[in-house]
Amino acid sequence: MCGITGFWRMGGDGGGNLRDQVEAMSMRLTHRGPDDGGSWHDEYAGIALAQRRLAVQDLSVAGHQPMHSVGGRYVLVFNGEVYNHRELRERLASRGNAVEWRGHSDTETLIACIVAWGIEETLRSCVGMFAFALWDRKQRELILARDRMGEKPLYYGWQGGTLLFGSELKALRAHAAFRADIDRNALALFLRHDCVPAPHTIYSGFFKLRAGHVLRISLRNGRDAQQRPYWRYNDAVVSGGTTPFGGTDAEAIDALEHRLGESIGTQLLSDVPLGAFLSGGIDSSTVVALMQARSRRPVKTFTIGFAEDGYDEAAHARAVAAHLGTDHTELYVRPEDALAVIPELPSIFCEPFADSSQIPTFLISQLARREVTVALSGDGGDELFGGYNRYLAARTTWGKVQRLPLSSRRALAGVLRAVTPDAWDRLMERAKPLLPQRWHLASAGDKAHKLSDVLTLSSGQDYLLRLASCWQDPASVVAGSHEPATVLTNPAAWPRTDDLAQWMMAMDAQSYLPDDILVKVDRSAMANSLETRVPMLDHRVVEFALRMPLHLKIRDGQGKWILRQVLHRYVPRELVERPKMGFALPMDSWLRGPLRDWAEALLDEKRLREEGYFDPAPIREKWNEHLSGRRNWQRQLWTVLMFQGWLEENQGAS
Repeated sequence: MCGITGFWRMGGDGGGNLRDQVEAMSMRLTHRGPDDGGSWHDEYAGIALAQRRLAVQDLSVAGHQPMHSVGGRYVLVFNGEVYNHRELRERLASRGNAVEWRGHSDTETLIACIVAWGIEETLRSCVGMFAFALWDRKQRELILARDRMGEKPLYYGWQGGTLLFGSELKALRAHAAFRADIDRNALALFLRHDCVPAPHTIYSGFFKLRAGHVLRISLRNGRDAQQRPYWRYNDAVVSGGTTPFGGTDAEAIDALEHRLGESIGTQLLSDVPLGAFLSGGIDSSTVVALMQARSRRPVKTFTIGFAEDGYDEAAHARAVAAHLGTDHTELYVRPEDALAVIPELPSIFCEPFADSSQIPTFLISQLARREVTVALSGDGGDELFGGYNRYLAARTTWGKVQRLPLSSRRALAGVLRAVTPDAWDRLMERAKPLLPQRWHLASAGDKAHKLSDVLTLSSGQDYLLRLASCWQDPASVVAGSHEPATVLTNPAAWPRTDDLAQWMMAMDAQSYLPDDILVKVDRSAMANSLETRVPMLDHRVVEFALRMPLHLKIRDGQGKWILRQVLHRYVPRELVERPKMGFALPMDSWLRGPLRDWAEALLDEKRLREEGYFDPAPIREKWNEHLSGRRNWQRQLWTVLMFQGWLEENQGAS
């Protein structure tokens, strides 16, 4: 894992020495690659590339970047891993492409494939997670590319006649031409989604390269260059629907176990210590079980726990680890440990980010980095195999709700909202002995209020947008903003499927997963110089999952049915079957307690008015209601607080 950056001074502006400029940008990414750093520039062409290296494969100087192709036509900076690079070397040889290898890094394999096959075929041939920048000295063309599922980040944007690009915006900020103009429209998107969805960024004129896309910039097209896909998730959805898996349940379970095992086997390739995150849930337990089955020594696993009731999964992880025989490390986090991370979040995340599970993700990455350099995670299981409760609700609650008259739905919504979330939580605790286990909901109060929000909606698309939205009308909160269209609001970007649950899963895989989950994992891990790998997002696993009929994913009122069957071959059912929790934190009580003074300072009405980004009235209203305990507005308040903290950290910084 690494950090890459660079710029192309096409317009002759920007001034300064190319090497000094690009090395200043590179230094902002040292956390992504503390082991090595290199730069290259061509004064005549105005191009400069740099890379910070976290050495994982081929620790020798043969893996140093920027890397030049044999013959010198291409110069490459690469972030990520190509898991099938040994296979690609064999394919090159079998097709008569003789290469005198200098080392055994996947970067060298990648550039050799580009020389032999070109960009498009190489991208389609690679299995992995990556973002790279390639300079073609012959064509005077810069090529930016990103992996299919969006595991690795890549930003770019124009400042005058200079194109800036890099793994994080903080590297771009180090260039003399950078102008930090906040995009109020992107800020409105942030308030809705807790993150800034691709292709937008918080800065005007800067963009994220979309997952599965490539951008080719030349002197001919310059600023008019457009991102183009080399792989589309929606195409995989259509293909899966037209060629569904037709075998028995047992055959489907066997096939999934084989494909996941194959993915995990390739991702165990490493020249440095490797381990895994383990929460004790279905996804991470499946990954660890298949890892341990392929390892001759105990796999190193890591989990964190919290003392607060309802937020601790460490005991479950410990039981799974003991059964599988892993080398397990757990850390119980005190509130002060988690609170100490909060001031660091604006520097960890290069643009505002407000998924509060960023805190435990950072802490478990910090714990793992003490012993390993690479950690596997179970992310992606929910989106591929129907794990989120909203998918179950789409097949049960939503359909039933739509059969009720609108007047009845409005009345029911009023009843649900009349009881505070805390009161709903207390009622659920008392009712648990009388309810089936699958109805033992975590955060029942929040779920009841979310249900009240969707009762009066008329379409499944509105239903998902409402569930995905933090602030329901962010343009009314962000002064002078107009909310741009996104994947969720642009019908042209929607997958073609007749089932609402399948549609929601495909939408989440193209929005929530790359824009929130994978950003959280990448930044939290890289801040600790830890590489993370996500076996379920191997595109071959993804494409196979999309061939599975929905009854193999959602069955008997439970999601991830087929994934559970794979796991039950390794871990007893009673160790892993429990209500979904996630990486939750008691943020609602923290905002009323130890974080109150910090939050009050950032939400001060005079301050909000002077900064000019927000209308203070709705924010102060929610803050006062939250402090009173009448409502739990932790998610909405956390989003504003994360922008305020980020603004304080970055305002005036260069």
